[in-house]
Amino acid sequence: MAQSSLPDWISAISQLAFLLIFLLLFLGVNQRFQIYMWSRDIRAKLVVLENMASESRKKTLDFMLKSRAKDPSKLLDKIMDFFLIEPVSIEPTDIIRRMDHLFTVRRIRFRSEFEKAMPEADRVIRSRAETAAEIASALNWIYKVVRHILLTGEKTRNWILIMQLQLIMPQILRIAEAYRRALNDFIKGVPIGDSAGPIVALRLAGEAKWKYIEDETVVAETNIENRRVYVIKADGPGSSVGRPGAATEKLIEELVEKGEKPSLIITVDAALKMEGEETGSVAEGVGAAIGDPGPEKIRFEGISAKYGIPLRAVIVKMGLEEAIKAMDKKIYEGSLKAVDRVLELIKNETKPGDIVVVIGVGNTIGVGQEGEHHG
Repeated sequence: MAQSSLPDWISAISQLAFLLIFLLLFLGVNQRFQIYMWSRDIRAKLVVLENMASESRKKTLDFMLKSRAKDPSKLLDKIMDFFLIEPVSIEPTDIIRRMDHLFTVRRIRFRSEFEKAMPEADRVIRSRAETAAEIASALNWIYKVVRHILLTGEKTRNWILIMQLQLIMPQILRIAEAYRRALNDFIKGVPIGDSAGPIVALRLAGEAKWKYIEDETVVAETNIENRRVYVIKADGPGSSVGRPGAATEKLIEELVEKGEKPSLIITVDAALKMEGEETGSVAEGVGAAIGDPGPEKIRFEGISAKYGIPLRAVIVKMGLEEAIKAMDKKIYEGSLKAVDRVLELIKNETKPGDIVVVIGVGNTIGVGQEGEHHG
């Protein structure tokens, strides 16, 4: 009797365990446990993001205090929550003009705030502080967005939302880490990967004299292969991208008024590479090489189409992290290759006596008008 009852007990326990597991699955306990594990992982990474945001704010504050800023903590609090509302896109008429106006207002507002807070600092130091504040604001925004999605998912028990967030957290941390490292380079004022375009412009201009043509944008006239070449870049060595599109439009309009229409426009900029591509590799194409929301890029395209001037592009490829941190050897060598590629375009696509406009697009931090590095 005892021997025959043992298998019965085993069978009964197995059935009970199966029913219990089925009941737990039916009640969604497994999903709740999975949500708990995902949430716990996200919260651990959220702490890292919070620390990055706090660290970046502290470094920016220390830099501003060293530059004798007045009440920088209050200014940073204001900058952290500063926002720009994009213009209405459902009515596309004049959207670029409206967008350009909003960007201009934002730029002027930022500049005036830092001029008031840092009256004893020069424009280069102020531009570094402004960019540092932008980076601190970006990290704070990333932290707040991740926290918002996590809390919303937990509140609504939306396991799909939490799962998606957990899956992309490594990518989010990678971007945040890139910004964190970039902050130190901007504070030091060294050229970054995105400075490839301005370096190309500087090399092409040689000993030519620079003069202002637009807000935070300069131009130099030089002779290359018996062609008159106008080189445009943002005014350095502060952290600025200038207004290359507006400067190019203004220059060409002035030249055309004098009966001197350019034969070629060449834009040079850093561009994000695909995974597997070589950092610092150079490519060329047609169009405006500029990572702009619209206002500056459309000026290149508009002035090119208006006067039938070929618009060529040369890019130096790099990853996102490489674009915003200190320029490495591969990108610098890529910039030199880009110089050679621009010279080839000038020689092959124009003839002696022609006018060419070359624009070095990108952040000109550390790249002034009299040397490639200003620390």
